[in-house]
Amino acid sequence: MVILRDSSTGPTVGVLALQGDFREHLRAFERLGVRAQAVRRAAELDAVDALVIPGGESTAMDKLITAFDLREPLQARLAEGMPAYGSCAGMVLLADTLVEPQHYLDGTTQQTLGGIDMAVRRNAFGRQVDSFEEDIDFAGLGDAGESERVRAVFIRAPWVESVGSGVEVLARASDGSGERADRIVAVRSGNRLATSFHPEVTGSGRIHQLFVRMMTGDA
Repeated sequence: MVILRDSSTGPTVGVLALQGDFREHLRAFERLGVRAQAVRRAAELDAVDALVIPGGESTAMDKLITAFDLREPLQARLAEGMPAYGSCAGMVLLADTLVEPQHYLDGTTQQTLGGIDMAVRRNAFGRQVDSFEEDIDFAGLGDAGESERVRAVFIRAPWVESVGSGVEVLARASDGSGERADRIVAVRSGNRLATSFHPEVTGSGRIHQLFVRMMTGDA
């Protein structure tokens, strides 16, 4: 269970706000009545109980994390056990292993923050033109932990190629190939959650609510 900074007011969720659709995540938590704030600096990271890494461009986020001197603070908080949720590019950044990472022109290679024992392939479902929506079964959303159907929006989405023994697969989606079609698109590891898709754009709030319950030890 997360140790809250101020237990009288409930948890504060930080949303990494360097690039991507962080505003949509902030609004999703606000609709749930959960305090949320943008995180761009180490001091702002210190003030939150959990972190969401939004969708966007994972390579741009990687470079900006370095530019804003956030890599070591982020990795330190994750090592301490901070709850975290990554959607799309956020899933890429939370992966311990990145399959075929991007190689930059300066000779460096794309890095992740780590935190979930999984291997992720970025842009696995294709380019922007290949974006799609699909109804999928998502485990653990019901009051008794049962699966529920959710509308999933995939935009240049990654998928998970493999997971470690402590990682639970929550959802799969078809890649349309007819071979190995059930790709892993949502996982949980303790108080860490990652999805290939963007629940923040559908207005449902159920996956954000699941993450809040994970933060407080209720799921």
